Parts: sequence; structure tokens; C-alpha cells
Amino acid sequence: MVYGSQFMNEKIELISGNSNRPLAQKIGDYLKIPLCDAEIKRFSDGEIAVKINENIRGRDVYVIQSTNPPAENLLELLVITDAARRASAERITAVIPYYGYARQDRKDQPRVPITSKLVANLIAVAGVDRVLTMDLHAAQIQGFFDIPMDHLFSNPVFFDYFTDFQPDHWVVLADLGSIKMVRNFAKKLAMPFAVLDKKRHQANQVEVLNIIGEVEGKNIIIRDDIVDTAGTLTQAADFLVKQGAKEIYACCTHAVLSGKSLKLIENSSIKKVVISDTINTEDKKLSGKFEMTSVSKIFGEAIQRIHKGESVSSLFEY
Repeated sequence: MVYGSQFMNEKIELISGNSNRPLAQKIGDYLKIPLCDAEIKRFSDGEIAVKINENIRGRDVYVIQSTNPPAENLLELLVITDAARRASAERITAVIPYYGYARQDRKDQPRVPITSKLVANLIAVAGVDRVLTMDLHAAQIQGFFDIPMDHLFSNPVFFDYFTDFQPDHWVVLADLGSIKMVRNFAKKLAMPFAVLDKKRHQANQVEVLNIIGEVEGKNIIIRDDIVDTAGTLTQAADFLVKQGAKEIYACCTHAVLSGKSLKLIENSSIKKVVISDTINTEDKKLSGKFEMTSVSKIFGEAIQRIHKGESVSSLFEY
């Protein structure tokens, strides 16, 4: 991907929450804009206290905050937004690299919430004018927002990582729910793709049933949006080995990595897990099996174009 020139504009402000300050700093570095001086602290009882120490009246404000657990990350986003709105910001864009609470996107059982819609409502009510996010768990979540929403894709940074791999020796594996994303990814790499057939017994518990496509004698890239408990990922890897696959790489946008995921990955047949920095993993102490790519340039370019009133459609080409 070719990115435009970087810029400095005195009317733009980047405010980072605590969920992913390293990514926010990289976005600021790309745009050559320092992060706004904002205090995000806790009262003695744990409540969130926010104070913006700069004049942001009439400014174009971008609040950078992933909403992965704990739930306080989401609440921080709402409180920062309220502070910016009451400080007379001209426009507030919530930059949410990882949109948490997205996996309950429909009422598929009795007496369950549609949490992704609830969170969309909370964000809009808090005073956000626009949302910028990446690789939603389900594309229809875009329709849950009653405010403008830009949905970016991480495929370009992963394409850059895998572009030197020999297409004839590799197959990209897709989950049934991510076929469109993976098809585009495989097409750019000129690689064939296969599909993982699985059965979900309950949340975070799946059973791999079959692989649709030819994997014997091939190296595999398992492409998915989220790696959470890593149950599906590691089961798929072990199943692929039994089917005659050779080297297995995983490529996941959002590294949630909960529970025993790190141990499962370490003990699995996976050679390398390539992730992005939409979620801050500094406290995970990731092993050499993990390699990280940054999506800061994609977000930085999108912020620049939104601020200038330019089209961001070219960022969706992947």
C-alpha cells in the first residue's frame, strides 16, 4: 500500500486511553502529532477520573482506545469522549483498533443480549460523531451504528509480511465466518485457499470436523480476525498435520490471548503466529513463536484523510 504524505495540523488532537498507548504513540509518530496532554487516573475507590490539560475547543479530536477486557477500557472511552464533548471539541472520532463485545451480534438463543449493538449505542450517546475501527468480528456490526463508521482492514500489513512466500507451496485457510476476508487475502498473495469446517458446542469450545480443500504436502497460513483462547487455532493446526500439511503459520489481527491460549500455542504444531498491535500485549510476555506487525500507518492515513475531508475508500481495497 502507498500512503500519502504526513502532516501537522494545529486543529487535530489525538487523545489516548490506557488500553493501547503504544499504538496511539505510533499513530502520533506517523502523523507527526504529539498525543494530547490528558490525565486518566483513578479515584481511591477505582472510579475513572479524566482531565484534558490542553485547550481542545473547536478541535478535531480522535480518541484512540481499544475496548478489549477489562470493561474499564470501554468505560474509559466513554468518559474521555464526554470530557472532550464538554470541552467543546468540534468533532470527536472514536478510533477503536479492536472493537470488543462484538461476538454477540445477533439473538441466536433465547434471553441473550445483542451486546455489539448495545456498545454501539453507548458510544453514540456518549457524544462520538464518527467511529474508525478494524476487522470487525462480523461485518453487519457496521449497521448497528447510527453515526458514520469506517471499517478498515489489516490485510495490507499481513500481505507485506507474507508477500515473499512462494505461492505454489502455500495454502491460506479460512474459517467459515471469514471467507470473504481470507479470499481477498489469498488472492493478493496468489495462493489457493481452503475452508475450516467446525462445530461450536458453546462459547470458546469448538470441534474441528473437516478441511474443505487440498492441504496435503502444503504449508498453511491460518487467517482469522481474533485469536482468543486459541482452541480453534491449535485444534486446526493439529488436524492439518494429520492431513499431511507441513509448516503451519497463523495470522490473526486481534491478539486477545485469554486463558491458556499461550500454553496451547506453545505446545501446538504452529511454527509462527503473526499478529497486529490492535491490542496491547506487553503484559503477555510473548515467546519467539509470535511476531507482531503494526497497523499504525493504516490508522494514521485514515485519520489524515478523515480530517482533510478526503476519501478513505482506497484503504478498503484489500
